[in-house]
This record gives sequence, structure tokens and C-alpha cells, in this order.
Amino acid sequence: MRHRKRKDRLSRTSSHREALVKSLSRELFLNERIVTTLEKAKVARPAAERMITMAKKGGLANYRRIVSLLGDKGVAKKVFDIIAPRFESRAGGYTRIVRLSETKLGDSGSRAVLELVEGSEGAQDAER
Repeated sequence: MRHRKRKDRLSRTSSHREALVKSLSRELFLNERIVTTLEKAKVARPAAERMITMAKKGGLANYRRIVSLLGDKGVAKKVFDIIAPRFESRAGGYTRIVRLSETKLGDSGSRAVLELVEGSEGAQDAER
């Protein structure tokens, strides 16, 4: 029985879902703003926020853990050196999900933007 085991499965196996969250988190940290489906954004958000919290705490163990979660040393270094210091005074809520009015063409899935909250000037400048 799976009573009280809340996890959005996204119609994927656990390994596929894990790879999806890893890739969405990696792209979020690289671009600081991604457009995806609302359901995928809701699944990727807690993972990304956990990684930012680990980076804020610092330490070699947390760095290695983020490298293993993201699978990329360059992105982990960016999280530690650039992204985490921005949120030093913030207690949580590092990401934002904004729903878009447009839907996907293939299946009419709802779309959303997953972005880092503050200090995302580069993403906003690219938008203008």
C-alpha cells in the first residue's frame, strides 16, 4: 500500500523521474529561468531549493553532494560561488513558479516559468 506517500510520479519510472529533476535543476542553475510544464516545475522546485540551502551552508561534503545530485562540477561551482551568496539573507523560497496563459501545442499541457527569485537581473535583461 502507498498510503501517505506523496510524490508526483509524472507517469515515469523512478530513475526517469530522478533524471528529469536533475536536468531541470541543472538548467535552472545555468539559465536562472526555465519554461516547462507546471507539473514538472512543481516537482523540480523543492530539489533546487534544497540544493541552494546546502550551498548556503557550505562545506566540502555539501559541495560533493550537490555535484552528485547535478552531475556537473561546473554548475555546482556556480551554485556555491554565485547563486548561494545572493540568498544569504533569505530564509527560504529561492524560486518562483509563474503560470503562463499559453498551453503546449501537442497535448494542451499547462506551461510555467520556474525562476530564481532575487538577483536574476541577467534573466530579466534577456527577456526585454
